[in-house]
Amino acid sequence: MPRYKPIHQGLKLLPVDFDKQVQPGSFEHALCHLVDHELDLAAFRTRHKNDIEGAPAFDPAVLLKIVLLAYSRGIVSSRKMEAACRENVLFIAVSGDSQPHFTTLAAFVSEMGDLAAKLFAQVLVLCNRQGLIGHEMFAIDGVKLPSNASKAKSGTRADFLHQAEKMEAAARKMLTQHREADAAPAGERDTARQARKLERLQQEARQMREWLTANPDDRKGVKGSVRLSNRTDNESAKMATGKGVIQGYTGVAAVDEQAQIIVEAHGTGSEQELLIPVVEATEPYRSPGTVITADAGYHSEAGLKQLAEANIDAYLPDTGYRQRDERYAGQEHHKAKPDPLYDKLATGKKKSSLFKPKDFHFDPVKQTCICPAGKTLYRNGSNCVFNGHLAVKFQGAQQDCLPCGLRNKCLRTPEKTKTRQVAFFLGRAPGFETHTDRMKVKIDSDKGKEMITRRFATVEPVFGNIRGNKRLDRFTLRGKTKVDGQWKLYCLVHNIEKLAHHGYGM
Repeated sequence: MPRYKPIHQGLKLLPVDFDKQVQPGSFEHALCHLVDHELDLAAFRTRHKNDIEGAPAFDPAVLLKIVLLAYSRGIVSSRKMEAACRENVLFIAVSGDSQPHFTTLAAFVSEMGDLAAKLFAQVLVLCNRQGLIGHEMFAIDGVKLPSNASKAKSGTRADFLHQAEKMEAAARKMLTQHREADAAPAGERDTARQARKLERLQQEARQMREWLTANPDDRKGVKGSVRLSNRTDNESAKMATGKGVIQGYTGVAAVDEQAQIIVEAHGTGSEQELLIPVVEATEPYRSPGTVITADAGYHSEAGLKQLAEANIDAYLPDTGYRQRDERYAGQEHHKAKPDPLYDKLATGKKKSSLFKPKDFHFDPVKQTCICPAGKTLYRNGSNCVFNGHLAVKFQGAQQDCLPCGLRNKCLRTPEKTKTRQVAFFLGRAPGFETHTDRMKVKIDSDKGKEMITRRFATVEPVFGNIRGNKRLDRFTLRGKTKVDGQWKLYCLVHNIEKLAHHGYGM
């Protein structure tokens, strides 16, 4: 029988040289060199006022090293960070055997705020100095991640008010039942359980009332539409993903093509509104020939107009570009899949009860229009142009509309609006070309198809690294400012990793 040398497992006391644990060329070596010699942490140190009184504080440089090293290893929990500082030799070496409590680490990340953006900017300057930014093409995209918020606690103020009233009614009913049960024999009572249930119900109703008092208005969208609020994190949003609806935020990143350096990072509730702010934020690193690419979620006529006025070359596909591209032929079978926004509790889509233009009889030859009530509308506009389309406008007469019995089905606000107006489109206006029309030509060209492919190859691996390798599957903080800080820290880890791969600090 062969004999082998013994191996040792479990506890063993060994002399450890901390400096030799951090190997040149590794992420931790680049991290320590960066924090110790490059980053300006004066803003962190001004928080401490214990030079005369108070207990000694942990060095912000040490806390920053611990957090970034933990993020690079897929550790998000502050409790696991604390355990790693006690048990993992590499964490012990990087932290100098500090062993901060998990509450200290959690508070450091939570209270970072705008300082994360300053750290990100400093590292970006270093990446540019190392020649890792090519300035040729920036790809913008976003990844949707759940937040530390309950999806079940989303709704409008009217929804929450209705829930609070139901809870209060249920609590009153339970109180009545308790009074009736007081006369029952003691053996048939279950007062303790019922009392706990009543207390929970009253507490939930009280908390909901307090939230309604603290938030007197609904959240509003860009065009004044009502957005769903959330009672655990009111700045988060419900978003549709390929795996269903989540309550969370979008991590937006602008990535340079050369070495996949993230040149701008932003954690937000909606990415569609961030195209121009993200492009403006990349201005220090753009050259006159820098091309901006993004996916269809960022496409809008207003955004394209601003890019054109700023003379920025961009490739932003519209939502229908795949139907025009032969490379996506045969994708129709995917449309049979359920809509991620489908609500299992809903009985069906809500249908509008108001009359639509198709309910009106329009004669394009005679240029006449008859409403559902049989009245003839008079024409109050011909050859009008709306978004590049010719249209004919009609309006009802007051003598017909005011006494009409179909006002509630014809007018959205019959108590304010006197008559109904309706428009019929006749086609594209001659010689009129929108920015969307011009962008469609660019996207459908061979160069446009190439830019779409290059965008995929630039930004998607970055999200794969952050979500897969770094294991960021959800944001652990609440509030847009804190989430934005955490997202920037993860993007900071990605950029430091790129620096390490290119020999920084050796």
